[in-house]
This record gives sequence, C-alpha cells and structure tokens, in this order.
Amino acid sequence: MWSSLFRRQAGKIATTTTTTITRITAHRQQRFVSRLTYTNGTMRDPNTLSNYDAWRTRHTTTNLKVDFTSKSLRGKVILELESQTDESSKEIILDSSYLDVSAIKLSGESTKWEIKDRQGANGSPVHIAVPNGAPKGDVVKVEIDVATTDKCTALQWLTPAQTSNKKAPFMFSQCQAIHARSLFPCQDTPDVKSTYTFNITSPHVVVASGVPVKGGETEGEGDEKVYKFEQKVPIPSYLYALASGDIESAPIGRISSVATGPNELKASQWELEGDMDKFLDAAEKIVFPYKWGEYNVLVLPPSFPYGGMENPIFTFATPTIISGDKQNIDVIAHELAHSWSGNLVTSCSWEHFWLNEGWTMYLERRIQASIHGSEAHIDFSAIRGWKALEESIEEFGKDHEFTKLCISHKGIDPDDAFSTVPYEKGFHFIYYLDKLVGRENFDKFIPHYFSKWANKSLDSFEFKDTFLGFFSAPEYASLKNKIAEIDWEGRFYNSGLPPKPEFDTSLVDECYKLAEKWKRKDFQPSPSDIEGWTGNQILVLLNEVQDFEEPLSVEQSQSLGETYGLTDSKNAELKSAYYHIAMKAQDTSSYQGVADLLGEVGRMKFVRPLYRSLNKVARDLALETFEKYKDFYHPICRQLVEKDLGVASNSA
Repeated sequence: MWSSLFRRQAGKIATTTTTTITRITAHRQQRFVSRLTYTNGTMRDPNTLSNYDAWRTRHTTTNLKVDFTSKSLRGKVILELESQTDESSKEIILDSSYLDVSAIKLSGESTKWEIKDRQGANGSPVHIAVPNGAPKGDVVKVEIDVATTDKCTALQWLTPAQTSNKKAPFMFSQCQAIHARSLFPCQDTPDVKSTYTFNITSPHVVVASGVPVKGGETEGEGDEKVYKFEQKVPIPSYLYALASGDIESAPIGRISSVATGPNELKASQWELEGDMDKFLDAAEKIVFPYKWGEYNVLVLPPSFPYGGMENPIFTFATPTIISGDKQNIDVIAHELAHSWSGNLVTSCSWEHFWLNEGWTMYLERRIQASIHGSEAHIDFSAIRGWKALEESIEEFGKDHEFTKLCISHKGIDPDDAFSTVPYEKGFHFIYYLDKLVGRENFDKFIPHYFSKWANKSLDSFEFKDTFLGFFSAPEYASLKNKIAEIDWEGRFYNSGLPPKPEFDTSLVDECYKLAEKWKRKDFQPSPSDIEGWTGNQILVLLNEVQDFEEPLSVEQSQSLGETYGLTDSKNAELKSAYYHIAMKAQDTSSYQGVADLLGEVGRMKFVRPLYRSLNKVARDLALETFEKYKDFYHPICRQLVEKDLGVASNSA
C-alpha cells in the first residue's frame, strides 16, 4: 500500500529530478521514476486491462437496441483505434465484464479473438488479434456484436409498476467508475477519450450523453424508433450514458431543458427553471464559455444511486433534488461545474479522482457565492462539507489508505474507495491554493489550467507541474516563498483530515446557538426557532445535534422532529439527518420510518449511512428492510450495502 511507500520527509522536495531522486528512499525513488515513465505514454491506470499504450480509441459508434423484454442492450459497437506503435503490437486488448460477445471483426475481416479469465472487479480482457500490427498513427476498426447480460452492473431496469405513472418500463445506465465495460468491450479508463455516435433503438424515448441529431430520429420495427446522438467532444468511457422510458421534457434555460416522467415534469421544471441560467452565467465567468452545446437535466426514478452524474449534455439527477422548496438544487451547480472539471479536464485514473471532484466542489461553491453575492457562502457550504469529511474519515479510520487524496487502486474496486474524501479533502487543497496565492491571481490560473488540459487527462503530478509552471512567471515573483512552502507530498499522501482552515462562520452562528439550546433538557422548542432559515441552515443544526456527546433523549428527539416538521418533510436531506439523531437517541418509534425511507430513495448518500445506523440499533430490521428493497436499488448501491451489512454476495 502507498502508506508504506510515502513516508513524509522533513525537507521539501527539490524542484529538479536529479536532486529529488537523491533525497528519497528506494521505494519512493521507484514511485518517482514510475511517474516519469508513465507520463510519457505508458499505461497509468491500474483499473483497466486494456493495452491503451499500444492502441487508443478515437471514435466509438454504438448501434444498440434497448430490449425491455430480455432486459438487455444488444447490437454492434464499432471502435476506431489508432496505433501507438510502429507495427509492434499484434493484438488489441479491451475491457469487458459479464458480456455476451458473439462476433468480432477487424477492419471488416474475421480475426482471432478470445475472452480470457475474469480478474476480479477489472473484468475479463478481450484479446483481438492484429496479425500484421499497424503503422503508428494508422486507424483500425473493430466491429463487435455484443449483448449485455443479467450480470451487467451498469444498467438498471424498472418495470412499469416501479415508475410513477405505471405506463412504461424504464432503463438507465451508470458507468462510473468502471462499469462501461459491462455494456460493451472498450478501453474503460478515464485516460482514454473518444468521440461517440449513438444509434439507439427503443420503443420509448431515449436520452444519451450526446447532442440529438436534428431530424435524426427514424422509424424502426413495429413501435420502435431509432434515436441518434453525436458527442463531438472526446469523453472517457465512464461518461457514456443512456436512458429510455416514458420521458417528457420542458425548457428551464436558454440552452437547457429538464426531462423526466410526465407526472414529475411540472414540479421538476418549477424547481430548476429559475436558477439554471444563473448557474451557467456564474460558471462561465469563473472559467470560460461552456463547450458542450446543450446542458440538460434528466431527473431519474428514485433508485438512482447518486445525487447526480455529470454525463455530458444530460446530467442524470436524483429525484431527491425535487423537494418543492428549491433547497437541494446545489446538486445541479455541482454537476454543471463538472462540464469543466471532470468532463473537459479529467483525472487519468481513479487514483487521482480528487482532481475531478475537488475542483468541482470548489467551482460549485464559487458559483453559489456568485449567485448569493457573498463569499461567506463558500465557507457555509465548506463547513457542512467538513462535517461529512470527518464522518467519512471516522468510518474508514484516520490512517486508512482511502482517506488520502492519491489512493492506490491496485487490486481494488474503485467503487469501494468512493466517499466524500476526494470531494472535500480535494476541495480544501484547491481552496488552500486559492487563499495562498490570492483570489485575483488564482482566478487567472483557473482558465489557464482548464485550457491547457481541455480534452485531456492528467495526474496529480501534472497538476502540480502546471500550477508551479504558471506561478513561476515573473509577475508572480512575490509569491515565490509562499509557493515553496506547499507540502505537495503531504497533501497528496497524508491520511486523515487535512489542515482545518479558519472558516467564516457568520452564516452558521445562529445554527450553533440554537443547537446549544438543545443541550438543555428543559429547552422548549418552537417552529419560530427556524423561521426564515434555509434548508441548509437546518441541516447544519441537525449535524450539530447529531454530534452531541450525550445524545438527545427519546422525548427530545421526538420533539425535534415534530416541532420543526422533519418527520413529515419531503426533503430527503433533512429527513435523513433527523433519523440519524433519532436512532442515536434510540427512539424505537422512528425505526420503521427509517425503513420506509430506505424503500423510497436509492441515493447512496442517504441509503448507506442509514443502513449502517439502523444496523447498529436494529440489525434484524436492517436485514429485513434490505431483503425487501434490494431489487429496488441500483446494482452498485446494492453491492455496497451488502458489504456494509456484512452480507456481501460471493460474485466476483
């Protein structure tokens, strides 16, 4: 593990390679030299089995049929791969996972191919013979006849009964982190970017992570239609996305629409239309103009496992943001920010995932501060984030590998390392750099960074080089000593919490004051206590109460829920936070409410912590609830909850 390889040194790392190598241990010398090697073209992603150092996908065409009867995608996928060697590579290796591959052709001709044994979460490599190799720069076409299977981890299929209007089935994909390989063989790594053509046949409306081709929709067999999309900006495989079902759309901004089920359309449009253009304007001022043409939001059924997924053109969003009070739409600011950080500029592997999410949290909070007209909103959100970071690190243990920014992924499933750490710890590193050099200077670095790495992937070291290179310019000479103090190695590899900044607490002080009152057993609450508060302020209050060394009594817990309307709230953020307090108070009357909520939402942010808490106080109910609702959850969520509850399946 990296924890044994990166013992922190007393002195700072020198700026030249020669000096550095003389000052580090043999283990760290090996890692440093490896870094020099892989940034010159060798594979640097341990979660792919593809030989993308020899071949790189440049364009992908997916001609797929959505078969609701067999619950599968099937059809032909065409990969156009550019040779990176001069005829020395005699095979193409692609990632796959639980796929039914029936035929493969190379540039229109039959060729030998083989799917080899499964290697854990990394799946089963597909080896395709290229007998004569290809000159460097030449492109070959690989045509693959493929169908997904019932073990596909990227798709969730809902019956009509599982949708709100009960009229049509629904399907959606979730390919992050390494699940695109369960849709079709590909180079499933964020270090490879490809343009895409989508030709998707379905009896129901289709949306995808591409721009709809005008006039491209054609009739298929029977009641089927062929929906066509183009993604002309190169994207990694994890951003490939499809959804199909009874979907309608409505405008929410000058380049934006919201799509969802007919029953939810009006509420979704109301929740989003007043803010979409504000978010976009603020983001463009911070970075540079939006590059993707359209920005739309698909509000998915409740089993979607994330708050949002930043699929280009169509952000896939949890229905928990549609709470009727506009209190949870910061998810959209986050996913929009991904249009620059993550989608346009991408971490080269899941070991450097913080580059996607830390930057995105920073941009999200800058967007919110711009809209609200106050820098205090950055710290208000960061205070909430710090609380989530503390909880994640406590859950892992402060010395755990997964609490570092740069995490070794050798031999692990990236989903297992997913937490708030790359988001919040990553944010605090970016925010620290902002404060170190000053906002005016950092605002000049932002567009430079995103321009330099647009349409590319990078690692943490390349980010460091880019930052140091930019601020080595003569006009920043006065910052030389400050920049020399940056502990890059500590920031990348230290486990546990990062240095805690001095937060501006002006927006949370009244939340803290009210929380203090709840420590008194004789406190008599009133609805007026939180009159005029935002949902996020109430959440800060609940987080503070949850952290009390002495839990609330059962009577206090019940009073909290009833007085502030939490037990009847439609806001899943608030309801979930309240239930954690109730379970800590061992209010047995709340346990069934927890179980009911677990049958209504599939967002892992709520589901996993609620199951862990319920498991501590009522394990039988937790197991019974999971058994009842496990088919409601997305496969990614279901597998992780199984591990949380200690009932993990044995499937590799």
